Amino acid sequence: MKKLSVEAKLGLDVFHTDEENSHIDVDLEYKDEEEIRKLVLACPAECYKYIDGKFSFSWLGCLECGTCRVLSHDKIVKGWKHPHGEIGVSFRQG
Repeated sequence: MKKLSVEAKLGLDVFHTDEENSHIDVDLEYKDEEEIRKLVLACPAECYKYIDGKFSFSWLGCLECGTCRVLSHDKIVKGWKHPHGEIGVSFRQG
């Protein structure tokens, strides 16, 4: 069986995204690189990026697993809620 990349796996899912409102409130000014690295490494959808010393986040491909909320301990992720009804991810492969 061929190993799929994160992008290929996510391509199997269906996303109904609220492009205007994030369901996750992230402090992009947070400076502790060790804490940021935890989120970058743990997010299965690669929503968190740290490139050339700049921390970025995009909720558009979020799998709504809550890993970032648990790891952050309110340091980087200031708020997390499920998206409003009919918005979010629909998993297509178990």
